[in-house]
Amino acid sequence: MKRISILAAMVMAATTMMAQTAKKSFTLDDLMPGGSTYWNLQPQYMFSTWWGEKAVELTMDDVKEITKGNGRKVLFTSDDLNAALGEQQVRTCTQVAFPYAEQPIVKVQTPKEIILIDFVKKEVVWRGAIQEGASELVWNEQSRNMAYCIGSNVFVQLADGTRIQLTKDGNDDVVYGHSVSRDEFGISNGLFWSPDGQRLAFYKKDQSRIPSYPQVDITKRIAATYVDKYPMAGEESEDVSVAVFDVQTQKTVWLQNSKPMTDYMTNLSWAPDGQKLYVFELNRDQDFMQLFGYDAATGVKDSEPLIEEKHPKYVEPLHTLAFLPWDGSKAIMQSSRDNWNHLYLLDLKKKTYPEWREVAGGGTACDHVSVRLLTTGDFTVREFLGFNQKEKTALFIGNVTHPLHHTLHSVKVNGEKCQLLSAGEGVHTAILSASGAQLIDTYSSPTVARQVNLIDTKTGKSVNLLTAEDPWKDYNVPEITSGSIKAADGVTDLYYRLIKPVDFDPTKKYPTVVYVYGGPHAHNIQASRGYYFRGWEIYMAQKGYVIFVLDNRGSQYRGQKFEQVTFRHLGDEEMKDQMCGVEFLKSLPYVDADRLGVHGWSFGGFMTTNLMCTYPDVFKVGVAGGPVIDWRYYEVMYGERYMDTPQQNPEGYTSSCLLPKAKNLKGRLQIILGYNDPTCVPQHSFSFIRASIDAGTQPDLFLYPGDGHNMFGTDQVHLHERITRYFEDYLK
Repeated sequence: MKRISILAAMVMAATTMMAQTAKKSFTLDDLMPGGSTYWNLQPQYMFSTWWGEKAVELTMDDVKEITKGNGRKVLFTSDDLNAALGEQQVRTCTQVAFPYAEQPIVKVQTPKEIILIDFVKKEVVWRGAIQEGASELVWNEQSRNMAYCIGSNVFVQLADGTRIQLTKDGNDDVVYGHSVSRDEFGISNGLFWSPDGQRLAFYKKDQSRIPSYPQVDITKRIAATYVDKYPMAGEESEDVSVAVFDVQTQKTVWLQNSKPMTDYMTNLSWAPDGQKLYVFELNRDQDFMQLFGYDAATGVKDSEPLIEEKHPKYVEPLHTLAFLPWDGSKAIMQSSRDNWNHLYLLDLKKKTYPEWREVAGGGTACDHVSVRLLTTGDFTVREFLGFNQKEKTALFIGNVTHPLHHTLHSVKVNGEKCQLLSAGEGVHTAILSASGAQLIDTYSSPTVARQVNLIDTKTGKSVNLLTAEDPWKDYNVPEITSGSIKAADGVTDLYYRLIKPVDFDPTKKYPTVVYVYGGPHAHNIQASRGYYFRGWEIYMAQKGYVIFVLDNRGSQYRGQKFEQVTFRHLGDEEMKDQMCGVEFLKSLPYVDADRLGVHGWSFGGFMTTNLMCTYPDVFKVGVAGGPVIDWRYYEVMYGERYMDTPQQNPEGYTSSCLLPKAKNLKGRLQIILGYNDPTCVPQHSFSFIRASIDAGTQPDLFLYPGDGHNMFGTDQVHLHERITRYFEDYLK
């Protein structure tokens, strides 16, 4: 009997091994976004949008209304649109939009035109040509006016085709209509239509005082330099101002801001009636923020601010105001004044007696209008979605249920308790219907590859539209787990992702790579599919590596105090936390402590280089991508927020500089960068190589000519093969 049992066990083991062997292995093309087979192995996705209150599915060939019970009704096809156009312009229906809730009109944008088509009558109702060379284009659905830039100048094109040039002196030094402040403070564009499309606000930045960083174009037979205006910490910065163009009068006025022009003007918000423009203004030290209103017709600034916030470290406005659709005198503001990014209701007509008071985030606030906290608790509002207009609720995504889970919620604007609308797990994204009565929720979790649900935002009741199958069911997938350890302060929980090698054997010891970012405004761990894994990590696990990723203090979505612990000394607390992760790894019997590697990009490249040189006997191999080496070489806006200026904080800049640490390097370190990196300029990496030569240490350097801060397309596949080979050569 015993012999039969042993034989049966042997057969079962052999069968299991054969099943594992029969499963496929991944290539980098399967796992990296630039790979030729990457999209074949992603969970099924449903492109969707709203036509008023009707949920709509978009496919390559047609557009379907989602009917009751998850049915489908074809509204029109790409052939219908092309027939209306009289030519073959629409190749996919996944990019169309429905600008008018009550009208059967679809918006199609091609490289040459914006076109409105009545899909019931199958005829074109309006079309507007796009000027050749136009960039930054924004179109207003109410007026059908568009604004755009050609080079550094701003143009408006009216619905009837009339073109108006608003600025004429734009050049490399004076730039109109483009994003300012290097896309910090939530800024991503430079042209802003009023709701009715009758006024256009636009940025002007004067960067004539900023030296041109010499980027090199090697595609020319005789290599040439080109302009890259890069304001380094503590040096001259750009001057920013805001103008308003009135379509009716065809006059431009400038906002009359009395503050120094080197201060920041961000998160421009139009009042619903287009009569006022609201601007968050921040001093260069980034420790004092004010919200002001401006008269859009005259540019005159209100006599006093609406909101004021101060913090001994920094204040960081990142979001525009969101006005209540049923009451234009009230708006939602997002702020971290109480440590967590929360929603606040502003009553702009209800004045209060202003006095400075301490707030929970460690700073002070002075409100000149009524301000009421809507969301409360130790969680971060990750995204404000909009309103359910009938129920008078604000809808948002936040990590309410757990720091790693970002779920959907509603809260009454009268401040009643939050309601969970979605599954209480996973990481969610959503798009609202026109009235906000419904939303389409797309999410994944460690156990759900992808799910799409239609949710009633009043009741939370949902209808499943899609549950994707696991696209990796035929592949050898490593075990991915998550957990927590204590930070270096002994109190704070830090979350990690751990990936074991494919065909893991607990009796073996494996080389281990720590992947790190560690800086603000980014995170590496969340409760989405695979705990937010990166494809390269799966590839490395397939090659026999343990992969470990830890979000240290200083990273995002854990509150302002969690992030600000690194202030003025970037790298110090972050490395302490990462070394707590190393101690955890050393406690695992299958981790080979003599074969530890580290890899990261950008801030993670800074962390990788820092760890290799600060703990040279711990890490054997490192790959640092696009690293910051000396924060004095980094930009004004980001660098001064977290470090102050070199003049104000010489000790912090000295202690965080990696050039003196080059002499400590013992292991193999490869630095990789885009040769034309406009973010972490090549001076960082080249300076470290020079310091290493002077110190007699031996890092390696690899360049991607023509690439910027990140690699895309097939270069991304090449990059990760390069990284992999380095660990294979020196850590395996």
